[in-house]
Amino acid sequence: MRNKVIFIASALGFVLAVVSAYIFSQTPKPQPPLFTPAANPYPHGIYCNGIIESDQAQGQNINIYPEVPGPITQILVAEGQAVHRGDALLTIDDSVQRATAEQQQAQAEAAHAMWRELKAQPRRESLDISTAQVQNARAALKNARDQLAKQQRAYDMDTRAISADALDNARNAENIAATNLKVIERQYALTKAGAWIYDIQNAEKNYVALDKAYQSSAALLAKYTIRAPTDGVVLALRSSVGSYVSSQGAYDTYTQGFGPLVVMGLPQQHLQVRAYVDEILVHELPPAGKIQAEMFIRGTKQHVPLTFVRIQPYVSPKIELSDEREERVDLRVLPLIFRFEKPQLSLYPGQLVDVYVGAR
Repeated sequence: MRNKVIFIASALGFVLAVVSAYIFSQTPKPQPPLFTPAANPYPHGIYCNGIIESDQAQGQNINIYPEVPGPITQILVAEGQAVHRGDALLTIDDSVQRATAEQQQAQAEAAHAMWRELKAQPRRESLDISTAQVQNARAALKNARDQLAKQQRAYDMDTRAISADALDNARNAENIAATNLKVIERQYALTKAGAWIYDIQNAEKNYVALDKAYQSSAALLAKYTIRAPTDGVVLALRSSVGSYVSSQGAYDTYTQGFGPLVVMGLPQQHLQVRAYVDEILVHELPPAGKIQAEMFIRGTKQHVPLTFVRIQPYVSPKIELSDEREERVDLRVLPLIFRFEKPQLSLYPGQLVDVYVGAR
């Protein structure tokens, strides 16, 4: 009985092994692709990766960095919004700089008032006082001379009538009055001449210096409002109200790095593609006048013809595509820029596409 059980178990194990071997030896039927891979439309076309950008004559998208640090107090636009040159995009806290600018403005205005005051001299009221002082000094001199003449006649008539000491005092009083008149006349001439030219020049230079300081402070104050440098579209806002920004840009919570505070592109009627050709394929590129290309949108069967614009004649590391700062192998690519009219498709700057480059 025991041997019979062992024989039955062995038979079942053998059957199970055969069935398992048969099942696992079957090749699974491949799943159909979600989309048809892009096919090379040219007999000798070159494949390259591309990235969509806003259509610009130079450079890439417009990256805006603040020139001053501080927390954001207000965001005035939304992503995707069309803006005009000079439109305010956002503001940074400017309370300290605004107070500094107002203080320097007040100092410049005070210096300007002082300069105008010196230029306006002599003041009429001051000149009237000086004129009265001269008249008073002349009257005092006339009185001193009259007193001296009287005492001199009395002394000449009788030496006992006036003492020699009194006569000397009268002469001294006349001399003092004459000297005082000369001083007051010179003071009148000085008042009438107005401020010294060197004082006026010094006041003018002081005003100019303070006004320049105010203008510099006002220019710095204006930088706390970030404005659109040109007509275009806001592609990305990398921060929010209350976030601290600096000249390095805005801190990205996800990438844990700094980037531009605002990314702008030109109006979206046209876009451009920056296609990167591997350096080992650069020699196979046709002449610039014969280059043509097609762009294939990943995940769809859509393809768009491209118009060749220019070659950026500088071979650079391919980190522009991967955004990886450390590469195990130094792979380099040559950028080619193409232009196309935006079709009725969902295409956005920063989107990766497949590009085939061929010859006419």
